[in-house]
Parts: sequence; C-alpha cells; structure tokens
Amino acid sequence: MTLRDKKLAYRIYLYLGALFITSLVVSNLIFQKFFYWNPFGDVQVFGVSLFEVSVGILPYPITFLITDLISEIYGRKKANQIVTAGIFASFFSMGIVLVAEMAPAIPSSPIDDAIFTQVFALSPIAVLASMIAYLLAQYVDIALYHFWKRLTQGKHLWFRNNFSTFLSQFIDTFTVVGLLCVFKVLPWDIFFGLVVSGFLFKVLIAFLDTPLLYLFVYILRKRFGLPVGAEIKLEI
Repeated sequence: MTLRDKKLAYRIYLYLGALFITSLVVSNLIFQKFFYWNPFGDVQVFGVSLFEVSVGILPYPITFLITDLISEIYGRKKANQIVTAGIFASFFSMGIVLVAEMAPAIPSSPIDDAIFTQVFALSPIAVLASMIAYLLAQYVDIALYHFWKRLTQGKHLWFRNNFSTFLSQFIDTFTVVGLLCVFKVLPWDIFFGLVVSGFLFKVLIAFLDTPLLYLFVYILRKRFGLPVGAEIKLEI
C-alpha cells in the first residue's frame, strides 16, 4: 500500500470514528423521548406496544454498523479503540450537561432552568446504565465478529455481521432496560415488554443494514485492493 493510500485509509478511519462517536453521544442526549412505530398494527408484547422505543435507539444501530465495518477493514484493535473513545466522549458530554445544568438561566433565556432540568436531569443515571450496557455489548460484538471471521476464513460477511450483532444487541437492551428499572427511571412492569420490543427493533435494523455493510466493504476493498478477509494495518 502506498503512502497516499495509507493516508486516505487513516482519514476514512477518522471519519468513521467521528460518525460513531456522534451517533453514540446523540443517542444518550435524546433518549428520554419515546415513540411508537406501527408497521404491524397494534401488537402488544408484555403490555407494551411492539416497537414502542426511545428515539435514542435510532442512531444507536449506526454504531454497530460502523464497528462491524471497522472490524472488517481495519481489524479488531482499531474497532476496540473507537469503542473506548466513544465511552470517553459520552462521559465527557454528560459532564458538560451537568455543568450547564448548574448554571442558572437568566430571565430572558428561551429555555428556563425547569425545562432544562426536565429534559436533562435523568441523563447521568441513564448514561451510566447505557455505558455499562454499551461496554458489554460493543466488546462482545467485536469479539464475536472476529470469532466468526476466523471460523469462516473471512467469508460469509452477512453471517458474522448479523449473528454478532444479535447477541450483543440483546445484551445491550436487557442490561440498559434492567438498570433503568433498578434506578427507578422506568417501572418494572414494562421491563419485559421494552426488552422484547427494543431487541426486535434492533434485529430488524441489523437485517436492514447488512446490504449497506456489503456496499461499504466492497467499495473499500476495491479501493485499497484488499483480498477477502484481509485488513488494513494502520501504523499510527
């Protein structure tokens, strides 16, 4: 690989990292709004409408798509580095939110203290729950992805993409909803409904993002002349 190609590969890695961190931080900031997506009619699961989920779930699957893409093209080490950077960025953003909450609003402020607190007051608790779940899920996802990659000798991209994501998304959903119930942010009577609804939503998204993964992997492999299963080693 030429020096020019290495610089391009590194820039792409940085841009993917930026998209990953942005998606993660935004999902933590907007999580308190819930919506109901109704593709199959009014289906109830343990007393909760199917796909009654937080808007924070919308950018979250993007993070798993990006870590799978980085894992495929750049390897396990670089994927783990992005995950670690995402954790740091999330806690840092919550620190900024806490400082902003302590600053008193002036009388002419469009958003007063009460509204600001109502929107962001639960963020530290939720982010703690989200980060514990996220840490478990992302590292499990990356480890499983590379396990299946070795086992299939770099073939069957759809298999490792989906089956690594399925287990990791279940761990994420179960853990974050459980911790939010423990912290009394959510009531226990909707625990199973939210777990099943959130997990099924993420599984559906995982299926839908598989063609995108194939497209991006194809583009990057062709651009850098990578054989199936080969990875770019960034020495930076």
